[in-house]
Amino acid sequence: MKGFLACTLRTTASWLLVSAVAVAAAPAMAAATPPQMGFNNWNSTHCRDEFDEGMIRGIADKFISLGLKDAGYRFVNIDDCWASWQRGKDGKLQANPKRFPSGIKALADYIHQRGLKFGLYSSAGTSTCEPLKENRGFPGGLGHEKQDAATYASWGVDYLKYDNCNNQKIDAHKRYTDMAEALRSTGRPIFYSMCEWGENKPWLWAGKPPVDAQSWRTTGDITDTYASMLKIFKENVVLDSYATPGHWNDPDMLEVGNGGMTDVEYRSHFSLWSIMAAPLLIGTDLRTIKPDALQILLNKEVIAVDQDPLGKQGHQVRDADGIHVIVKPLKDGSRAVAVFNETDASHDVAINAAEIGLKAGQYNVRDLWQHSDAKGDGSLKVSLPAHATVVYRIVKL
Repeated sequence: MKGFLACTLRTTASWLLVSAVAVAAAPAMAAATPPQMGFNNWNSTHCRDEFDEGMIRGIADKFISLGLKDAGYRFVNIDDCWASWQRGKDGKLQANPKRFPSGIKALADYIHQRGLKFGLYSSAGTSTCEPLKENRGFPGGLGHEKQDAATYASWGVDYLKYDNCNNQKIDAHKRYTDMAEALRSTGRPIFYSMCEWGENKPWLWAGKPPVDAQSWRTTGDITDTYASMLKIFKENVVLDSYATPGHWNDPDMLEVGNGGMTDVEYRSHFSLWSIMAAPLLIGTDLRTIKPDALQILLNKEVIAVDQDPLGKQGHQVRDADGIHVIVKPLKDGSRAVAVFNETDASHDVAINAAEIGLKAGQYNVRDLWQHSDAKGDGSLKVSLPAHATVVYRIVKL
């Protein structure tokens, strides 16, 4: 019996030692990341010649001078067309020597020196989406996941947007899992943004192991029109139950400032993305942004709704006659409420407190665009112009 007990104790001690070593060797578990905030060049430049390292360095500088870093924007991400047409002789990805003559690591270093993070783009296919030469794209990651992930880590990449083009009809779960595992194996925390377009309902599986992505596209690409924004909003708003802290539905990047919508529509765009806890990735050229667009992007009260640490996507409680009411519980016990008029005419909208889940009592109602307060029972009455959105933060007194 003593021998058995001694053996058991030795075995238990050995197991505990191995477990302790394994825990020490494993990367520390990070707190759940909020929806990503930053910039991506695609919506403003696509693959035009102006997209190069000088532009991106200038964008990073604008994060500081325009106050975007102070407002919470962190990621400076570059999209398709950054790479050379061919991999090197060793199979590694190479930067386009004309666009990025200093190399990707030098660009990442420049961005890191400003207290920002750097993101890169690839596709879970044999090539990327932009067919600029001989009807084929730049090298994709399919079959090169481990090598590419190691390259990204060596360059100091903090974020990977992983597209879905030229996927050779290989199962999406496998393709995105392979890259997820490759990224984790580098030991570097790299934000994994799946751009699968919602084709295989990624909200059902992308946020869980073995993929465990931080965000996944739920829709096709947005364009700089009200009709596109509205369509994508409607597709994404109904998926709130699948978003969890650190795992976000992604209805694509922001078009605010690109000129295809009115300021009223851009405020709706920004408000709706924020109430849906969506990524806030600026898609306009910050070197030439107009003051009205910048004012929208810098609304810290609306940003706080998007970034709230409770990690809830807003739930739509009304969708009738072109009026949408979305309610988002916040960590401090308050509620954010967005009221959106999708129609082409003005509407007077009344919302009782019970509809947005409030009990009888007195509340402070803060208008997050007017930056004004009113006290009452939590019910709302608002006159909404066409395509307009109001956002409130309601706190019990």
